[in-house]
Amino acid sequence: MKNPLGNLMQQAQKMQEDFKKAQADIAVMQVQGESGGGLVSIVMNGKREALKVTIDESLVGEDKDMLEDLVAAAINDAVNKVAKMKKEKMSALTAGMPLPPGFQMPF
Repeated sequence: MKNPLGNLMQQAQKMQEDFKKAQADIAVMQVQGESGGGLVSIVMNGKREALKVTIDESLVGEDKDMLEDLVAAAINDAVNKVAKMKKEKMSALTAGMPLPPGFQMPF
């Protein structure tokens, strides 16, 4: 008969390794946030670092306030997509685990 505590420790160690791998995978994933119907786009990685900003030429020289709002909206869109991507990736790892409702992993 196997030791239940040893089994639990093995499962915990495997889960920790899976989470580290998932964090590394997420860090290199990329999402694209957009605003203004695609006139402004932001490419962001899983660490929420902006990698590329694209602004349609039709906006250059126009209303500065509108351009700033569109850039901010594109950044927020990208950040929300990164959060959704992380949640989906982590939920696959925690499927079947008896975690309390609303429990957030530390990433």
